[in-house]
Order: sequence, then C-alpha cells, then structure tokens
Amino acid sequence: MKKEAWFGLTIMALVVTGVFVMMPPFSQWTNGHLGLLMLAMIVIAIMLGFPTAFTLMGMGSMFAFFCYYGQDPSSAVNQTLYLVAQRAFAVMNNDVLISIPLFVFMGYLVERANLIGMLFKSLHLATTRIPGSLAVATVITCAIFATATGIIGACVTLMGLLAFPAMLKAGYSIRLSAGVVTAGGTLGILIPPSVLLILYGATAGVSVVQLYAGAFLPGFMLTGLYLGYIILSAKLKPSIAPPLSAEEQRVELPRFAEAISQKTDNVMVGLIGALKGKRNADVPMKTLLNHLIIALLPALAAASIVLVIWLWTTAPTLIDTAGVQEMGFAAEESGAQAPAEVGGLAEPEGAGGLAEPPAEPTPEAQAAPAEPAQPQPPAAQAAPAPAAAPGRNPAPLAFWITFGIVAVGTVVFYVIFTFARLEIFKMLLGSFFPLALIILGVLGTIVVGLATPTEAAAMGSFGGFVLAAAYKRLNFTVVKESVFLTAKTSAMVCWLFIGSSIFAAAFALLGGQEIINDWVKSMNMTPTQFMLLAQVIIFLLGWPLEWTEIIVIFMPIFIPLLGHFNIDPLFFGLLVALNLQTAFLSPPVAMAAFYLKGVAPPHVTLNQIFVGMLPFMVIQCLAIFLLYMFPQIGLWVPSLVYSSGG
Repeated sequence: MKKEAWFGLTIMALVVTGVFVMMPPFSQWTNGHLGLLMLAMIVIAIMLGFPTAFTLMGMGSMFAFFCYYGQDPSSAVNQTLYLVAQRAFAVMNNDVLISIPLFVFMGYLVERANLIGMLFKSLHLATTRIPGSLAVATVITCAIFATATGIIGACVTLMGLLAFPAMLKAGYSIRLSAGVVTAGGTLGILIPPSVLLILYGATAGVSVVQLYAGAFLPGFMLTGLYLGYIILSAKLKPSIAPPLSAEEQRVELPRFAEAISQKTDNVMVGLIGALKGKRNADVPMKTLLNHLIIALLPALAAASIVLVIWLWTTAPTLIDTAGVQEMGFAAEESGAQAPAEVGGLAEPEGAGGLAEPPAEPTPEAQAAPAEPAQPQPPAAQAAPAPAAAPGRNPAPLAFWITFGIVAVGTVVFYVIFTFARLEIFKMLLGSFFPLALIILGVLGTIVVGLATPTEAAAMGSFGGFVLAAAYKRLNFTVVKESVFLTAKTSAMVCWLFIGSSIFAAAFALLGGQEIINDWVKSMNMTPTQFMLLAQVIIFLLGWPLEWTEIIVIFMPIFIPLLGHFNIDPLFFGLLVALNLQTAFLSPPVAMAAFYLKGVAPPHVTLNQIFVGMLPFMVIQCLAIFLLYMFPQIGLWVPSLVYSSGG
C-alpha cells in the first residue's frame, strides 16, 4: 500500500479514536453527541472519497430525520423534507452567490484570450536582471491572473504548461519550480475576486465588499514574501536558479529601432533626434510619432498619480455651518438677534407678565364687522452673503516627498529607457494593461462602493468578452467551453453550499453546536488563545480536507463563538483565507500538486512536488503570524474606505 494511503488511514483512525475518547458512555448519549458523531462521520466519508456536497446533504438529512423521529415519528419525514427544501431555497435566494458564476466565466474567457501566455513572456523579459527571473515572473503572473480570475485549478494548470517547462529547460531545480507554480497558483484563494471570500461572507454574514478590501494587502504581502524567498534563494544558491544566457535575454528590435540605436540607445534622445534630423529618411514620421507617444506614457502615468495625490491631500475642509448662531461682533454686524438671557430680570413676553390687561371692547366695536388684518411689510433684513467656497489646503510635507520620489524615479527611468525596454513595455501594454483595466474596473468599483460584487462581476464578464474579441479569440468554441466550465464549477459550488446549509441545520437541530460552545467556554480561554486554537485546527484540517469543506462544515462552528471572545469576523475571515492556502499545498489532499502532476513531464514525481511546496508553507505560516501581530495589514484598507460608515 502506498504511503499516502497509509497516511490517510492513520488520520481517519485518529479522528474516530478521538471522537470516542471524548464521548461519554453510550448510555449517556444525547442528540448533541449524535451531532458530534455526524461531524466525525462526514470527515471520514470525505476522506474516503465520497462526493462532498451529496455526502453533506445525505448525512444532514439522515440525522435530521433521527432527531425528528425521536420527537414525533408520524411527521418526521415531512419535517425533514421541509427542512431540506427550506435550506435549499434560502441558499439559492442569496444574491451574493450570483457573482460566483460571473467571476468564473470572466476568468475562463481571460484564460482563453491567451493573455496569460503573453503576460508571462513579457514579465520574463522585464525581470531578466533579477536573480531567479523566471520564477519571479511566474509568481507575478500568477498574482495578476489570480486578481483577474481567482480560479485555482486553471491557474496552476496553465502555469504548469507555460512556466514549469521553461524553468526546467533553463536549469531550475525541480523542487523550486514545482513550489513556485503551486504556491503562486493558489494565490487566488486570498486575492480578490476570491470565491472563498464570497462563501465565507455568505456563511458568516460579513460584507463581501469589506472582505475584498481587506484581502488586498495580505495577498500582496504573501506575494512579496514569495518573491523575497525566490530572489534570496537564487542569490545564495545560483545552482537552483541559474541566470539566463545572453541569447535568452536578447530582445528583437524593429528595423527602425536598430537603425536609430546605432547612434544612441536611449529612446527619448533617439526618437527626438530622428524627428528633427535626417536620420528618419527611411522611417515614416507616423511610426516615430507613435513610438514617441508610447514612450511618454510612463511620464503621463506618473503625472496622473501625482495629480491624484495632490487633489486628495489638498482637498478643502468642508465645515457644516447650518443652524449655527453667529456670536460676538459678527452677530452685531449681520443684524443677528442675540438670544434672550435665561434667568435674568427682563420681563417675560406675553401672558404672565405685569403689563396692563387689554381694554374691554365697546358695544359699537362688537357690532362692527371685523376688518381683515392688513399684511404688514416684513422688516428689512440684510440678505445673507453667499458663503465663499473654501480654498484648498496647503500640500503637506508627505506630498512633496512623494512628488520628489516620483520625479527622480521618472528621470532615472528615462535615462535607462532603451529601445529594448521600449519593446518590453509595448509587450506589457498588450498583455498587462488590458488585465489591469479589468481589475481596476471590477475590484475598484466594488471597493469604493460604486457597484455590488454581482454588478461588478457582470461588467467583468463583459470585459472578458471584449478582450477575447480584441485579441481575435472570441469564437463559438471558446464561448462554449467557457460556458460549460462555468456551469460545472458553479453547480459544484452551489450544491456544496446547499449541502453545507442542510448539514449545519441538522447539526444545530441536534444540539451539537451548543455542546461545542459550552465546551469551549468552559475552558476559560482568552481571545488570543481561542484565535490560536482555531487557526491551528484550520491548519491541521487543511491536510486531509479541501478549503471548500473547511469553509462550509467548520466555519459555522467557529463563527458563533466569535461574539463571545469579541473577535471581529472580518479579521477572522482574513486569517482563515490566508491559513487555507495550506489546504492546496499540504499532502495528502494537496490539489495544487495533483494539478501540476497532471501536466508535468513524466520524470517529475509527486514527492518532488510535495518537497518543493514545503518552504512556501513555512512562508504562509510567517504571513499568518505577521497578519495576526499587525492586524492593520488587513483592516487598514476597509477602515480607510468605509471610515464614514459606508
């Protein structure tokens, strides 16, 4: 029997043994203990390979029937079926889940537009001077792909076809190459638009918008840690990631660029000199102007960034003065009436004072008809002067420091801006920037509150259509495959969520949640101890289970306890998302390893892939520690965007 099978059987035996050790004698069992037994059985059934969604539905329905049968045997079947229908309707009535098929469809369209292959090639050329450049380009490509789609299996498989053979051909070690592809491919678990965050938000009742805003910095922090490890490893041990040869670093130049570069290799000097000199005799003026405009785009981008920062930092401070009474000399000049003093010696107005009573009316006055009162002209009032628009605040010192850094960086960029780098920049314009527009359009509108996740996902799907059409990849075959894969993935997620809802309802009906709550509260743990215990349990569950099972089965157990320990569900969700990266990188159910093994060359073994993933699991643990010690890494962006309570 294989080692993996022995490992799985051992884990199952430990689960069963632990359950029966913690249980009281059988004669003392209650419905709550049946709930705990159901929880153990579902874990074992999933580890044996039964379909997760239907196992959850079947196990939940069976134990719910046992519970109802013990109360009223005649109505047990009807109550069980009603519970199943009610939970299924509640899940399918959740509007947030509509965004899942839309995001998945967008991802498959982007994948089939061949943008990822172009992006990897351009990033590979752009990072040739960095140690481990192929691995660095792989991680950056995976991060961008995750930000555009969030599909784990597609990302690992695609990078296994594009980057893995390229790294092996360049002499990279199998372990480093496998670790880079699998770890980078799983970044979509955390980086928005993550399906995990949508499921957690629907399970925990947390705003998906705030989860997306909070997941940006932890996701990019983890990406930065990966890049730092790769560069440091390649620098200290070049044999595992040898530098590329001069031929592999060479960039093909167009004919006009080769002609101009013989005089000077600087883009701006060469293009401006060709425009006003005789060196453009064989080059069309349109070509020179087009490339000059492209070369000026970085400067325009830098100027736009500085302008946005200036507008933000110098925004006028608006003070609401409505209903505020002017005091002092300003009140006298404007004719404002001073408020009456309270507690003074002035006579009160109206009744109750010492004034003479009104005289009795004469009989003639009583007989005469009352004339209507003539309207009196209003007292002359000074028209209020229109409030002057507040001026902008002076720019703070931080702005001028930022301006200086951007200006110096722009100057340095253009000093070293060669025609080879111009060609790389043109490749990035054709691959990275279209994806960046989709990312900003989708995630930006979600974070700033202009659109809901579902609306933004719909626009992202339309953007995927536009990109596929722009790159002449939009045809019936591409659309058919994308729709089929989207339907397959969405059906899996929806059935899984329905199954988890039925299972959670049966678990609560049996009283298993109350037993766990009472047990945890009886331990008198501090919030820190509970947080550590929960994360350790989730980390260990990631070894035998996938993240989907952990979210839908165990999160409904942890979430009711967060209020007792005064833990923010948003922060807990970010920790869980970062922790569940291990679910794809930990054997024996490391799905990223199996995705890569399916497209890897035959001589690459599964054990080599597992060993290559271990350093990246250590990095994930470091990222969890940093997020826990510095919560503002995950909470700063939501607090900044939603500081006004939006």
